[in-house]
Amino acid sequence: MQIEILGAESLGVRGLCTVVLARGRKIVIDPGVALGFRRHGLLPHPVQVAASERTKRLIEKALEDATDIVISHYHGDHIPLVDANPYQLSIKQVVKLCQRPHFWAKGTKDISYNQAHRAKALAESLGRIMPVAEGTSDGLLTFSPPIPHGKRGGRNGNVMMTRVEEDGEVFVHASDIQMLNDTAIRQILAWQPNIVLASGPPIYLPSLTLKEQEEALCRTLCLAKRVDTLILDHHLMRSKKGEQWLDYVSSLTGHKVVCAADFMGLHRNLLEAERILWYKKLPVPECWHEAYARGEIDVISEWSDKSELINNLSTET
Repeated sequence: MQIEILGAESLGVRGLCTVVLARGRKIVIDPGVALGFRRHGLLPHPVQVAASERTKRLIEKALEDATDIVISHYHGDHIPLVDANPYQLSIKQVVKLCQRPHFWAKGTKDISYNQAHRAKALAESLGRIMPVAEGTSDGLLTFSPPIPHGKRGGRNGNVMMTRVEEDGEVFVHASDIQMLNDTAIRQILAWQPNIVLASGPPIYLPSLTLKEQEEALCRTLCLAKRVDTLILDHHLMRSKKGEQWLDYVSSLTGHKVVCAADFMGLHRNLLEAERILWYKKLPVPECWHEAYARGEIDVISEWSDKSELINNLSTET
């Protein structure tokens, strides 16, 4: 089994897009990408936008020969969108690439109105029915029943987790569980995985209470001690405090607890957490975002000569 994480917060974007090669199949899970539209009152810095463009290209490339596409839920950082903003993946970019693969999709009975609307729009754009995969299996792939998106009873409804097994190795993709509910942890442990990729707790949110953080820590340690490799990213890595939390958890267990960048052998690139820093170090020209939205800027070419500076800046605190 080969696992490649294409997009996550430690890789510079919002998302949890992952490619798994197993039994001659190529499974693309959550083919979406986004950037926080506004944070600290600021639009994404061009360095973030360049990371988003690179991730979009990686997703497009992965979809070219994908056999399966999995949709864990319908938030804008996990699917191609009909109404994508400039920093998200538009369905127009990948609609032709999504005709051949088999879809495995989250149902729409227990999600918000906006998510259900996106699911319908996606199916209409693709011209196909999105089969509900929850609770099903085809031998290689197994899908969970509805699992809370973060806290049980939250406004975001439920998500679907994915299990992939090949030759005794088990990988679990646990999108947006945030270590905030016991149901997800019980299901993951029942699947007996070797490797788990999951969203960690949203430490950056003031609404996350100290008690909830402590409970998330307990769940994380319980899981980390039962798997060989635990990859925590997404919500967790939207702040430097979350990165410190990850390293603290890693120090408490003898098992491998890493972020997506660590797992991929890449430099940690927490651009979401460093937005203010980027604006201070590299000022953004006036009307840059408007020009980018109109398609007048090749952001990757424009910022390619700053790659060394980007790496240096992303290590600062």
